[in-house]
Parts: sequence; C-alpha cells; structure tokens
Amino acid sequence: MSSRLSWGGVERYEGYNMDINSIKISPTSTIKEALKIIDNGALQMALVVDDNGVLLGTISDGDIRRGLLNSMELSYSIEPLYYRTPIISNSPTIPASIIAKAKAKNIRYIPIVDQNGVAIAIKNIYEPNTPKPNKVILMAGGLGMRLRPLTSKIPKPMLHVGPKPILQTIIESFTAYGYINFTICVNYKSEIICDYFGDGDKFGVNISYIQESKPLGTAGALSLIDKIEDEFFVMNADLLTNADFSKLHHYHKINKSIATMCVREYEMQVPYGVVNLDDNTIKSITEKPRHKFHVSAGIYMLNPQILDLIPKNEYLDMPDLFNTLATNQQNPKAYPISEKWLDIGRIEEYNMANEIYNEFFL
Repeated sequence: MSSRLSWGGVERYEGYNMDINSIKISPTSTIKEALKIIDNGALQMALVVDDNGVLLGTISDGDIRRGLLNSMELSYSIEPLYYRTPIISNSPTIPASIIAKAKAKNIRYIPIVDQNGVAIAIKNIYEPNTPKPNKVILMAGGLGMRLRPLTSKIPKPMLHVGPKPILQTIIESFTAYGYINFTICVNYKSEIICDYFGDGDKFGVNISYIQESKPLGTAGALSLIDKIEDEFFVMNADLLTNADFSKLHHYHKINKSIATMCVREYEMQVPYGVVNLDDNTIKSITEKPRHKFHVSAGIYMLNPQILDLIPKNEYLDMPDLFNTLATNQQNPKAYPISEKWLDIGRIEEYNMANEIYNEFFL
C-alpha cells in the first residue's frame, strides 16, 4: 500500500501525483485556460471541480481537440466539453476492477476522491517513462529543391536550425516521450544522414534506414517496410513542433482510429469585398471575409494494416492514402495541433525557424 504523508497540512500519497491543485479547473474556464493547465501539468487532462473542490468531471487534451475541430474558439467555455462521469476511486489503493476498466478505455490517470467527492489525488496506473515499442518513421528522402542553394550539398533534414540538424531535433523530441525506435526513409545524399546518425546508439535510440531508389512520396516509402507490430508514427523530416507525441498516440488509441492525421488551422483573407449574387442580382456584399481551413501538418499515426493498402514501390502521397481510407468508410481521424509548428519548405521559413528556435524548445 502507498504511504500517507502530510506536507504543510496537505495530504499526499507516495506514488501519486503530488500537485493535485495545479490540475484543477472551474467548469466556467475557457478552452485556452484548460489547454494551459493541461500542458503545464503534463497529464493530458485536468480535473473540473466546483468551488468546494468537489470533482465534477475531467477534461482531456482529446476533448479539447475535438472541440477545436468543431469550430469552437479558444475563448469558449469548457462547459460543453468536459466529461461528467469519469472513472474514479474512493480509495488510494485502487481496486483491480477499476484499473482494468480504465485500461480497457485507454485511460492512464484515475482521480482519487474523499467521502465528500473532493479530489485529493490522481494516480498514474501505468509505469512512467517506460520506453515505448512504437516505431517512428521519418520521411527524409526529398530533394529540397525550394531551399536551394542551401541544399545543393546537404539534404534538407540535415540543415542546422538552432544548434543542431532539423532531423536530430525531431528525433530528440520523440525520445523525450519514450519513443526510441526510428526508421529513416532516405534518398538524396543519404550517406550524410546515415553517417551522422549511424545505428542511433550515440543518441540513445535505435535507427534503421529505408533507401528509396526513386522518390516515392510521403506514403509510398512505407511499402518498403517488411512488418510492423504496433501503431506507428510517420512524420516529414522538415518540420519543427513542440507537440506532445504521447497525446497524439493517446488520441489515436482512444478514438480507435485506423489512421490519424495531425491538422493545423489555416486562415486566409480575401483582400476584396465579396459580392454574393443570385443570378445577376446582388444579395449582399461581405467586405474582406476571412476563411478558415484545416490543413495537413505532415505528422500521422497509422495502424499496421494500413501497409496492406500501399502499392509496392509506387509513388503515393499521404493525402491520397487518407482519401482512399475516407472513400472506403474507414473513418480516418484528425488531430488538431494547437502547439507551435513550422514547415521548413522555403528560405524564408528556414530563416524564421532559426529566429524562433528557442521559443519551440527552451
């Protein structure tokens, strides 16, 4: 059993999350406030409580992202989003039946409440910081034409942003969340990547390589993989983001998705007044309207059976693969990224990445 302690009048339990108050939030809080608490707490969730600390429900990172996909704004209240009937325990020693129920729903944390329903602790029912078996496949085979002359002698993922190559930053970002098994798809000047990273030992990871004899697109290279046991990540190797990859993994599993695409909200403004017509009659004029879209962020999580849908050694881009899944009613999911993200495709973006690198990772 866990030992009960008292520090400064606050009851605590060994093995339990200690800073319980830092993840509590009011039901009237905004989505932006909830995101800040979830990100700072690193538990992928917050506890929704009333003024007396009584647990009303939970709100997860996934709940918020689904709200954003449904056009909710960061200023909106979390009231319609939070989950009112979470799995809880009335004892710090959580019964096996409750743990089994939580694991069946891919729930990692269980709130502990006292006899009055007040949240007093939260328990991680999984071992923390355990290396995860899931593969991370990084697409690093592009020619980097838009970044010439910078890429005349070096592949784009090896360009330095901040103190290290883009590809090293990506690998270290995944490693921070326990993902240590990498496959890098290479083509253009592949020897530079292979010589730098080797088998990954000096970076504390495992690295293998897929050599593309010709460009195969952002999905086609997956056809060269022999076998994968678990769901796996795919990411373009010219991106920078401080997104929490374990949250994407959790979202993918809890939604029982066969394929999940990270998306970004992209807004564009028409620089003119838009005239709305019915035949040749003007019905209204909207001055410089703004339109919002969700665009691919170049990061994906896929189930192993996806590999059966990819033609061997043929060119295929990831949007075409997702279109096939959607057409076949296999319900691929979207995971909105609200964290920092930058696609380094042009000289201007490369220069910007170096300017703001510290905002991403320090």
